Formats: sequence, structure tokens, C-alpha cells
Amino acid sequence: MRSASNGNLHGVLFDWDGTLLDSYAADSAAYLAMFREMGIPWGLEELARHYSPNWYRVYRAAKLPRSRWDEADRVWRRNYAQYNPQLMAGVRRVLACLTRRHRLGLVTSGDRDRVVRQLRAFRLTRLFSARVCSGDTPHKKPHPAPLRLALRQMSLEPSACVYVGDSPEDLEMARRAGVRAIAVLGPFPTEQRLRAARPELLLQSIGELPDALRNWK
Repeated sequence: MRSASNGNLHGVLFDWDGTLLDSYAADSAAYLAMFREMGIPWGLEELARHYSPNWYRVYRAAKLPRSRWDEADRVWRRNYAQYNPQLMAGVRRVLACLTRRHRLGLVTSGDRDRVVRQLRAFRLTRLFSARVCSGDTPHKKPHPAPLRLALRQMSLEPSACVYVGDSPEDLEMARRAGVRAIAVLGPFPTEQRLRAARPELLLQSIGELPDALRNWK
């Protein structure tokens, strides 16, 4: 396993939705459609209050019976498929810059089928040495298992890496895995809780990341 020396970073791992992919419009529209079909009287305000990359937390908050979770998943996916989210502004430049100096990994709560399809469409698959998605581990964010799996796949020590995400669950996962974390503000309604989680570094946009990592200590 490679560890960092003299503060150098060998691995930069990312969240996908809201960090690299501008998917809030598609995600929230799919949620609202699912709420209507499930008979849940929720709108964007309730979704923002209870949003989590672990969507089962949203289901629990909405008091959706466990027996209907699979149905809700199907409805959400059907509605999400009507949209075509694009990369966040500057992502291609950021990844191209970072891949010259670091190995890159992806740790996301998104379904593997969907994320793999999007990576292929954007021609980003080969940039990531590890691609851990929902279902690859028994636990979801903020449990550290997904990030630990990516580190094993990359043969990197936690101290050699940084994780970049847009939610407090991203920060918690990284901390529990022993990885330093950078928070980036994105389109999802997580800013207030993200600031309350006191990230070591908070970026206004993903475009600031290369300069931030050059000064990372």
C-alpha cells in the first residue's frame, strides 16, 4: 500500500452526483414524481430538509413503508431516465489536470448501471482507477465501507488520499475511513448542513480544486 510522504497526495477520490455531475434537476424531479405516485405529500421543501445521498433515509423520513421501497426505486429510476444531466462546469479541465499528478477514484451512492452508463457517455471511465457504486458494499454512505473498498482497489493508504464531495455524508464517510475531505458547493440542497459539518476546506465550485490541492498540507 502506498502512503503519503511529506504531505503528498497520491489519490483523489470523488463523489459523483452534485460534485462532478449536475444532476439535481433530474434527481429532484424524479423524487417529486415518485412522491406523487407513492401518495407522499412532499415537495421540494421537504426533500431539501431531508435530502441524503442514502435515499433510504429519505424514504424513512417520508414514512414510506419498507415493503414499498423497491417500488419507489423503480418509479424514481423511470422518471430519472427522462433527463440527461450534464457534467458540472469545469469538470473535464479539473480531471485532466489532476490525472497528471494523482490517481483518481469514484465513490458514489448512485446505482452502478446508471453511473457506468453516464461515465461511458462522457468518456470518463478510464480516468478512474476505482469506481465504487451503490450495492458494491453492504453499507451506504456515510459508512466508510465504500471508500475503504476504493482504497483497497487503488492500493492506497487513507493518509495518501483526499475525498471530494458535496454532502455532510461525504465528509462523515471520509473521516470514518481516515481520509481527509474537501467539500464543494453544488446544486443539491446541502449547503447549510455542509457548512455545519465544518469541512477542512470548502470550495465554491469544483473548478477551484486543482489550486486547492497544490496548496494542500
